[in-house]
Amino acid sequence: MSLDQTYAALSDPSRRAMLQRLAQTPELSISELAAPLPIALPTVMKHLDVLSRAGLIQRHKTGRTVMVSLAPQAMDEARAWLERTSAFWSERLDRLASLVEKQENR
Repeated sequence: MSLDQTYAALSDPSRRAMLQRLAQTPELSISELAAPLPIALPTVMKHLDVLSRAGLIQRHKTGRTVMVSLAPQAMDEARAWLERTSAFWSERLDRLASLVEKQENR
């Protein structure tokens, strides 16, 4: 999946709430997942489509019930990007702090 899709999916608070619930309870039905959210079921379904396209969740049917679970491997690319970016900025901020300290000591 693309990094853009992952971050776009994570940009919405309702989708993040769904992912958080799935992190706490490995598998939920769509109605269980939707229950605490202040949005209508059709909206929940649209959010689930976005999460599914981003590869962040998996859906499967058990009888007549559709179950949803996390697909944590989809976060690997996003996590790696954040780690690279964090290292980049940490290094530069450390150099900036060192430069400021030198300027103050003069």
